[in-house]
Amino acid sequence: MGKMQHNIFTPMRSMKIIDGCKGTQVYALDPSGTTITGGGGGAASVGEKFLHHLHDHLRISSIRSKSNPGFQGNNVTIDNNSVVAEALATYGLPQTDFLEPQILPCLKFVNFIETLADMYSRIENCSQLDRSGMYLEQCAIFRGLADPKLFRRSLCSAGQHAVDVHSKIVLSAWIQFERREDELIGLSSMDCCGPNIECPKSTLVSGYNPESVYDPMYPRSPREDSDTEFSMVDEECSASEEDYDMSFCIGDDEVRCIRYNIASLSRPFKAMLYGSFMESRREKINFTQNGFSIKGMRAAEIFSRTKCVDSFDPDIVLELLSMANKFCCEEMKSACDAYLASLVCDLERAVTLIEYGLEETAYLLVAACLHVFFREVPSSMHNPNVMRFFCSSEARERLALVGHASFLLYNFLSQIAMEDDMKSNTTVMLLERLGESASKGWQKQLAFHQLGSVMLERKEYKDAQKWFEAAVEVGHIYSLVGVARTKYKRGHKYSAYKLMNSLISDYTPTGWMYQERSLYCDGKEKMMDLNTATELDPTLSYPYKYRAVSLVEENKIGASISEINKIIGFRISPDCLELRAWFSISLEDYEEALRDVRALLTLDPNYMMFHGKLHGDHLVELLCHHVQRWNQADCWMQLYDRWSSVDDIGSLAVVHHMLANDPGKSLLRFRQSLLLLRLNCQKAAMRSLRMAQNHSTSERERLIYEGWILYDTGHREEALAKAEESISIQRSFEAFFLKAYALADSNLNREASLYVIELLEEALRCPSDGLRKGQALSNLGSIYVDCEKLDLAADCYMNALNIKHTRAHQGLARVYYLKNQRKAAYDEMTKLIEKAQSNASAYEKRSEYCDRDMAKSDLSMATQLDPLRTYPYRYRAAVLMDDHKEAEAIAELTKAIAFKPELQLLHLRAAFHDSIGDYTSTLLDCEASLCLDPGHTDTLELYNKARERANKQQK
Repeated sequence: MGKMQHNIFTPMRSMKIIDGCKGTQVYALDPSGTTITGGGGGAASVGEKFLHHLHDHLRISSIRSKSNPGFQGNNVTIDNNSVVAEALATYGLPQTDFLEPQILPCLKFVNFIETLADMYSRIENCSQLDRSGMYLEQCAIFRGLADPKLFRRSLCSAGQHAVDVHSKIVLSAWIQFERREDELIGLSSMDCCGPNIECPKSTLVSGYNPESVYDPMYPRSPREDSDTEFSMVDEECSASEEDYDMSFCIGDDEVRCIRYNIASLSRPFKAMLYGSFMESRREKINFTQNGFSIKGMRAAEIFSRTKCVDSFDPDIVLELLSMANKFCCEEMKSACDAYLASLVCDLERAVTLIEYGLEETAYLLVAACLHVFFREVPSSMHNPNVMRFFCSSEARERLALVGHASFLLYNFLSQIAMEDDMKSNTTVMLLERLGESASKGWQKQLAFHQLGSVMLERKEYKDAQKWFEAAVEVGHIYSLVGVARTKYKRGHKYSAYKLMNSLISDYTPTGWMYQERSLYCDGKEKMMDLNTATELDPTLSYPYKYRAVSLVEENKIGASISEINKIIGFRISPDCLELRAWFSISLEDYEEALRDVRALLTLDPNYMMFHGKLHGDHLVELLCHHVQRWNQADCWMQLYDRWSSVDDIGSLAVVHHMLANDPGKSLLRFRQSLLLLRLNCQKAAMRSLRMAQNHSTSERERLIYEGWILYDTGHREEALAKAEESISIQRSFEAFFLKAYALADSNLNREASLYVIELLEEALRCPSDGLRKGQALSNLGSIYVDCEKLDLAADCYMNALNIKHTRAHQGLARVYYLKNQRKAAYDEMTKLIEKAQSNASAYEKRSEYCDRDMAKSDLSMATQLDPLRTYPYRYRAAVLMDDHKEAEAIAELTKAIAFKPELQLLHLRAAFHDSIGDYTSTLLDCEASLCLDPGHTDTLELYNKARERANKQQK
């Protein structure tokens, strides 16, 4: 759980999520519908050899299964496997002709830093009431970044500054959806708990109070409700008989009323009872033809005196609502609206009541019904009775009449629809409504670009091109990629090439520009573009995949695995793992293939292999026949070996195997989440944590996993409370460790550090396995280092190494370095590099313990292994600045910022600009940094100084 750096408690749980965790399939099917049999004769024959071998094996297994019909495999009977095998034998190896990079369905910018800076400036200078909309725009900007915490933070800020009920219900539900609480057992979506910003009841209160949105919200007590009800009954009887001076007659029944009270309900009633109409002179008024019942009229009379509807049956209140609309009784309408809204508590009632709300334009009632729909996503989006209120133009118009059709609403729903099924008709209709709701430039860009992306997925290329062109017309330059792709699909390859060529000429070139242009050229020119794309943005997976498959077509499968390993080494994704598994199968290396398939199924349990024709679980079943079987004891031994060699993907595969044998083991789910966080797969890690909570066998265990979920979503104090509650039930390693970890995630003073040490020592006294104790010992060593107790720290690290916690080499190296034993520190890091499979961070750390030339070599290796690590760029830039090579230093940082616009990189570049007197560039980088983190103290200080200097320069 700790990082391989000095302060292990700096939360590695804040690792960035990767786009690959979304489970995009690797290969596009042959658009002609023909079977793919491999590219190059030799390569295809290698693949076919394995596939026919599998076919033969399964045919034998099928024969055996007929004699033993009770034998079953992993969710599929062996009888069915012969059918799968026949299809499998036709797959062959992937071909470069059918590889394509995905066009991201989000806003993407050719001048991203300027966009961030402008966003920060506009937020700072806008009025408080406009901030919610500004933060929503910031959400759209951050959606395309790899760090989901930036998006969630902006979403919460939008909710914090929301004014109207409509915005509050959508944002509240969206915040909840981002945590995927629908996957937690025993938690109702409409529970009234947590902060005000997420409470279903508080979101139905209009008004602006950003300071109180994070206050805790508690449900009202039953007594409060009952007291209100009794008081209403008393008030109903408060008028004496002599006060009544008129009657409304409905059929043979009569309702005695007080004329003044009825007249005060609205202007129409006042005109009727005190104006020039004949009713003003009558004591009895015939109301039979107005369509209201005697009960409804009596309720109206009672309301005219009590101004309350809480004691009436819902049917009567619905009738009062209709009467209020017909006679413009605004106060009565508001009371009915609020009361009916309070009755909406589940999906069934919401579906029923929203019809009344739409018919009678009851704002709060519709809001409450929508809130239930939103809180039940994504399941409610598969309910046709729900979706009929959103998808059509007529449905949107009905919502608009009552004040509930907005870009925000359709942005939320369309985002969920795209995640669920990008090609569905529902997705298209919601995006069309999104486009109709768009009024600002960025809103139109987003709606039109997403429509283009969806139409492209549906292979409706003419419509896709139309929408991409519309997005370009309103300023979204990235949509030119979509225009080029659709032209290519429609047979205009040269036109697509010219378009991308023009884009590269007109703007600062980026990796995605060259990646796209590579689709429209061949041979050496294509490979040059792909290599340039990787150089400009090493995080793009398509160039690696293309080069790897090209090597397979040349029958160089070993080299192809080495190529795909380059990106898997720092950015794990299902599609790249599938590709490597495919290559391993071709080499008949079934253990490696099985490892990768298990790992990718951890990221995406529903992943379909081989052009989407075979479920990953079924491929696991097939491959298991070709590898040695492990029992649970074997699995634990394998897990220790892989954990100690820092083989996180291998460890993930072993845990997947163990969970197949024991799916209800919450501890294994928890360990799975730790591995996924180390691999930067935050979304998958959170899913594993939720599964761990769902499978908890005790209250104290459930509290621990709930605490980790809270901690990982930024609720540190609530996480501490869960840890303490768990400890009060039973002292355990995990509860003490959670508390220590959460406490240490701050700037610790000496007293706090001693308390964290005490907690970790308590944890180590509790039963646990060696893997977790190794982590605790390593974290304890880190705190001892902070407290300058180096000998105690060294003991902790030694003990951790004795139980194969290999990462402890890094902590021990730190101790040696602080003891002025630099050579010993270097040697210790060398041991880690030799043992660890994932060792980019080890090279980075070792660079601190050697001379400049060796450090540059180690940092170069760290960048090669993991270009996302920013320290090497910052170090190299600092060295260049020391050598008075300012332009080169800034260029080094700019190279990294182009594909990873990270706070520290931007801050350092701002400081470099400031040192050479380029205050305009300084301010730009500072504003971009502050858009990412508005509270970053060092950047704020630099920003304020640069503004003063810039102002003096202008004078």
